[in-house]
Amino acid sequence: MEYKLTFKEYNKSLKKDKLLGLKCNDCGTVTCPPMMVCGECTSMNHEISELSGKGKIVTFTTSYIAAEGRENEAPYTIVMVELDEGPWIMGNLVDMDPKKVTMDVIGKRVKLGNRVFPGDKFSAGDITRPAFSLDN
Repeated sequence: MEYKLTFKEYNKSLKKDKLLGLKCNDCGTVTCPPMMVCGECTSMNHEISELSGKGKIVTFTTSYIAAEGRENEAPYTIVMVELDEGPWIMGNLVDMDPKKVTMDVIGKRVKLGNRVFPGDKFSAGDITRPAFSLDN
């Protein structure tokens, strides 16, 4: 079996502010981040699709305790975003003070950016993660 979109390719595109997903050719469901099979019908018949990176915040959490080696990053807010194309993905909310984020952010429109995190003792090097800012 071969991945249509590897995590390495997905990560590389995020560094360029491009969000890639997989569109199922059997049922039309869009999957992001990439998976081996469609989450709806389990088909492996996918094509790579560039997503808009825009959506709305569905829920969030603010963490005041960072992972080991990243203590200087706390606090930070993680949002779950429903993309316009359908899938839900997590990312950091980067343009609001985490101490001031309230329930009012739910339903707000956001757009994609990225953050590159340096490698640590648990990783094989730098990794890029979705980061969202409010889409005014």
